[in-house]
Amino acid sequence: MADQDREVLVGGVNRVVREGGVVRRPAGVWSGTVQRLLARLAEAGFDGAPKPLGLTADGAEELVAYLPGEVGHAPAAPQVRDDAALVAVARLLRRLHDATAGFVHQPDDVWLLPPREPAEVVCHGDAAPYNTVFRDGLPVAFIDFDAAHPGPRVWDAAYTAYRFVPLHAPDAPELGGLVLPAPEVRRRLDLFADAYGLSARERAALPPVAAERLRALVAFMREQAAAGHPAFTQHLAEGHDRRYLTDAAWIEHTLSVPPNTDDPRPLH
Repeated sequence: MADQDREVLVGGVNRVVREGGVVRRPAGVWSGTVQRLLARLAEAGFDGAPKPLGLTADGAEELVAYLPGEVGHAPAAPQVRDDAALVAVARLLRRLHDATAGFVHQPDDVWLLPPREPAEVVCHGDAAPYNTVFRDGLPVAFIDFDAAHPGPRVWDAAYTAYRFVPLHAPDAPELGGLVLPAPEVRRRLDLFADAYGLSARERAALPPVAAERLRALVAFMREQAAAGHPAFTQHLAEGHDRRYLTDAAWIEHTLSVPPNTDDPRPLH
């Protein structure tokens, strides 16, 4: 295969390689379940996820179709932070969740992350800019479904809002100096909730659930590092867990308490 038909794709945990129109990823015990999920999404007409191509003969790699576009690795990039992208990603997440409604759960399903009740949908689990394909500045697809697991809509929506609104404390270095004042964070959080179509109860739950989701992520990272996973060990060494805990505390302090008691809106 010509060199131009093969490239190593940027990833935070796994080494992922594209060969022509096929992406090769390290397989986990959950990969068979993820392949069934991706097949269900394709059957439902959802075009915002890679099509499954099975596992290699030795079961060491998972194969999916390549989705052309740009991945949003720069958190402060304009195509990640503008309102149109925020609306588009909320609608894309809603379409994904709706498309999982017909997924048939089996007793031998394996998920990387533990299922959470109520299991309303199958969550992507990591629908963030670095797992989002952009075309013409707008999100069109999600990739890397390793963290998929059954759970409530708001559990997934809260994490995507954390990454795209974003719900970072003002000192977050990954924003490249971009700091959003709290009123702007609330406005964008409302915009996200409107675009997804969250109920009033779900909207009110977004901030506290986002904080809970970040603490669950920290627990998972520390568990994986303790088991010897090199990528998560590096993440802890770089202070990712401290960043998430700082953000969780800021979310609870700033967004979970209404700043204006005369404003009846759930998130205000």
